Amino acid sequence: MIKENSTDQFFKSTVLGHPSGLFVLFFTEMWERFSFYGMRALLVMFFTSTALNGGWDWTREQAMALFGSYVGLVYLSTMMGGYFADKKIGYRWAVVIGALLMTLGHGSMALETPFFIYTGLILLVFGNGFFKPNMTSIVSEMYKDRPEKKDGAYTIFYMGVNSGAFFGIVLCGYLGEQVGWNWGFGLAGVFMLFGLIQFWLSQNIFGDIGLKPVKKEVALTDENNDKLNPFPVWQLGLIGIMTILGLVWIIFEPAKIITNGALDVFNFDVIGLSGNNFTILVAILLFLFLLAYRIMSYSQITKEKMIAVSFFAFLTIFFWAIFEQSPGTLTIFANDYTNRILDGDAGMIFKFVNAAIVVVPLAIITWVLFMLFKQTFAKYSVANLVLASSFVIIWGIAFWMLKNQFSEDSLEVPASWFSSLNSLYIIALAPLFSKWWESKYNPSANMKYALGMVFLAVGMITVAIGAEGIEPGAKTASVSMIYLILVYLFVTMAELCISPVGLSYVSKLVPARMIAMMFGIWYLAVAIGMKGAAKFGENIDKIADEKGLSYFFWMLAIISLIVALLSFVMSPVIKKLMHGVR
Repeated sequence: MIKENSTDQFFKSTVLGHPSGLFVLFFTEMWERFSFYGMRALLVMFFTSTALNGGWDWTREQAMALFGSYVGLVYLSTMMGGYFADKKIGYRWAVVIGALLMTLGHGSMALETPFFIYTGLILLVFGNGFFKPNMTSIVSEMYKDRPEKKDGAYTIFYMGVNSGAFFGIVLCGYLGEQVGWNWGFGLAGVFMLFGLIQFWLSQNIFGDIGLKPVKKEVALTDENNDKLNPFPVWQLGLIGIMTILGLVWIIFEPAKIITNGALDVFNFDVIGLSGNNFTILVAILLFLFLLAYRIMSYSQITKEKMIAVSFFAFLTIFFWAIFEQSPGTLTIFANDYTNRILDGDAGMIFKFVNAAIVVVPLAIITWVLFMLFKQTFAKYSVANLVLASSFVIIWGIAFWMLKNQFSEDSLEVPASWFSSLNSLYIIALAPLFSKWWESKYNPSANMKYALGMVFLAVGMITVAIGAEGIEPGAKTASVSMIYLILVYLFVTMAELCISPVGLSYVSKLVPARMIAMMFGIWYLAVAIGMKGAAKFGENIDKIADEKGLSYFFWMLAIISLIVALLSFVMSPVIKKLMHGVR
């Protein structure tokens, strides 16, 4: 007899061997990623476009400063969303609140005035914070008693993430660039709304998963017999100080750049450091002190494993700082320095290839949708009709875009289109890398990081070679598209070596009771990396004017290779600290 609330109940209704509930999450996450990546692909181009083209006529430095703070805050807000879900409101309400805030955020941005753009970005930051960490938590709970099925579940879920990102970039990007920025921003909001309604109407399919959390008794020791190490008042005070300093910096640092110094809360100097640099340096030093202090208070094995995780988090900062050139400098490179005009045979080949990569995945996902309908329509008919409506619209927009492209004699490839290659390559390559990690040739953690950084370096070298002929100070050029097609291939291979692997090692190395704290540190590292990517991007014009655009990408390649070498050299030390964890 199946116990009440047992996860076995979810396997009574299955699609492709997995619970129907997984596919409700699949489509919710797909539309959320559609909206997030669709808007993100347009943001920097919108800021830097001329007023004549509907943009704000910002410099690249101004655009990258705001963009970096936005994506950094998105990852920092996940700590807040995770806390409220775990302690106060449960995963489901967190997802609903997050989706609603993001719908309102995208809707605000479609109005395009400064007030609504900034309001929209704030809503998107908080919305992502509530939404992002809690979808995967529901998946994890659903498979609690079926661990052997969990890898397959996350693979399916990850396909939803990348499918949404791909279609969001292609369709929102096309509408934003070809029709109007507000259409691209607005479309992102429409599909976030579809995801929200579908999730809300189908939520009973998750049983008791994700409801308001029940308070549990706290043990005095953990599974490693480590004494619990709660935060005393002085440590909470330090956390408060570093949080305030970090938030002030990440919010007001771009404000100074955007207003050309008119709004400057850092208008002071301390021991030869500008107020801007002093503020963030104090926050980082306080964080490092507290992290080291707490790590040293645990047992030897736990301490060493946490040092290993901290080392990987440090490497992760550099990975994201270089990888996340995609929505910034690489999109600028596509928009301003790449020959995107195709005519004759080249244009016709692109039209057919683009049609295939849009229609085939959309057809496969529609087939999955039909399979879900067969299992859930009787019980969740309204939710299914909402989901069906979203697919009718997406098919309509896709065919309209393809019809327009086929009717043009000379085709201009949207600059945002190249960003979609990342998702396409992930869908194609993820199964191969997964097989590699399961084989006897599975590299160690350090070697995966080293490989990833080498792939990243090769990607940057590729685009650096493509930019060789661009003179210092040039604002436009006509570099072949092949360089961007290749750079996204290499950076995607880097992502597959590092991004999924890092989170996996956090869960393997850290005691269960400390997972939340270490995931918080991990997302902090990602946020720093995102802001680092923007700091690189802010300087693209200065470097390009003085030494040429190629120099900028060579610089990123060299940093990648140095980090790869560090990971390789530290391999024996970190292996020892990991105590046999693979």
